[in-house]
Parts: sequence; C-alpha cells; structure tokens
Amino acid sequence: MAIVAALQLAPVLGDFEGNRLKAATAIREALTAGADLIVLPELATSGYVFETVDELRAVAIPRDHEIFTEWAALAASRAGTVIVGGFAESGDDSELFNSAAMVDADGVRTVYRKVHLWDQEKRYFTPGNEAPPVVQTSHGRVGVMICFDLEFPEWTRIAALGGADILAVPTNWPYMERPAGERVAEVQIAMAMARINHMAIVCADRSGIERGVAWNEGSSIISADGWVIAAVGPGVGATFATVDPRLSTDKWLAPLAHAFDDRRPDLYKKFTPAK
Repeated sequence: MAIVAALQLAPVLGDFEGNRLKAATAIREALTAGADLIVLPELATSGYVFETVDELRAVAIPRDHEIFTEWAALAASRAGTVIVGGFAESGDDSELFNSAAMVDADGVRTVYRKVHLWDQEKRYFTPGNEAPPVVQTSHGRVGVMICFDLEFPEWTRIAALGGADILAVPTNWPYMERPAGERVAEVQIAMAMARINHMAIVCADRSGIERGVAWNEGSSIISADGWVIAAVGPGVGATFATVDPRLSTDKWLAPLAHAFDDRRPDLYKKFTPAK
C-alpha cells in the first residue's frame, strides 16, 4: 500500500527561488502527513505563461541542479518516498524542455520530457521523443508523463504496457467553463485512461492566476477502477489517498475480458493513418 499525495501549488512566473521554497515546504508537509509518493504540478519551479524564450531560459535548469539534491534529502527523511515534479529543463544545444523529474533518497531516478506540447508551449519548448519512463520503486512501478500527454490514449497505453502501477502526471490545466456539477474535463479524461488501462493515476494541477490565465485546480487521485478517490478543489492545498499498486497488475475487466490480451494491434496498425 502507498499513501499518495497530489500537491496543488501556485508557482510565481519567473520566481525560481520562491517556487523552490514553496515546493520544499509542501513536500515537507506531505511527508509529515505520511506520503510515500508525492506529485507536484507541471513547471512547478518556473511558472508557465512565458512570453519570450529568454524569459523561459532565465528559469530553466539542468537535470543535475541542486534542487533535486534537496528533494532527495527530503525524500530520505521517510524511507522509500518518491517525489515527482515538473520543471523547465535546459538541455544540450540550448534546447529547452518541459520536463518532470522523479527523485528518491538516491537522487534523480529519471527525467521525462513532455512529448505532446500544448498550444503556446510549442513556441518555447522542444518536444521530447522518449516513451514515458516506468521506474520500480518501493511503492510499485511508477510511470511519468505531463499534462497534455494524458489526452493521447496511445501514450497512456504505452505507460500501462510498460508496467506502470501508478502514473504520476504533473499538470497545468488552463481553466475551461463546464456545465454545473460536471468534473473538470481533463479529470474525466484521466478517469477514462485509468479505467481502460486499469492503472491508478495521480494528477497534480496548479492554482493561482498567471498573466490573466486561471487554472482548473483539478488535482485528483484516481483509482485503477477509474474513480476519483481524492481531490483538492479550489485553491492551494494537497490531497491524499491510499493506493494499492497491486490492484493495477490485474487487467481482467470481466471473466472473459482482458484490457491487454483483447487488444488487436495488427488491425490498429493496418487502419491507423500516419496523419
């Protein structure tokens, strides 16, 4: 069993040190509450609504930055803790990536670069080209992807086929109107992806208003059956839930229905156009 935490923060655009402190404080509070897996929002260290590449470059950091040493030290205070959080990554050849790091007491376990860039992100970031990583941890196999990646069923299925028991998804979901009583659209997408893959999903959204952009504040923990079992709601905060990673290993949906074995990839390839 793992106690999972989704942290909903309000990063300030361009304030790396302030955002660093916010993240560390929220991580400490989650650890005090007993969290084993902690997920922070997309671009938690930098903010999101950039207007120039130079503005982004000023807060981009390499994957060996000391902030991850700090996260590792925090993780070490509770045996087996894993932290997943988004950051703006400065890569080789001056490329900039929308990335997420997975960190435990031993340091950075993996870094994922967002493959499916949303809207204006295409102006500033280079898309990643590697599959979502799946890492064996003390609390099951944890996969990582970022925000808009979740809306591509093929990509989520790749993580599930890779063995992910829990998919950690740092997000920044811009606010969208919805009918009264309805869940955030992206949360509904996450619920569907969890259900069809029988894989738990943790989405850490953000709060605040940045250059006129509000956010859905949809941080949610979703069971392998596809139900929201914990959510933050409006404002800065955190939500916790107990997740059994072993439940994600059973892909039987009914006595004769199997999420993986019933696939027909031979037909999918035959009938799927390249564009």
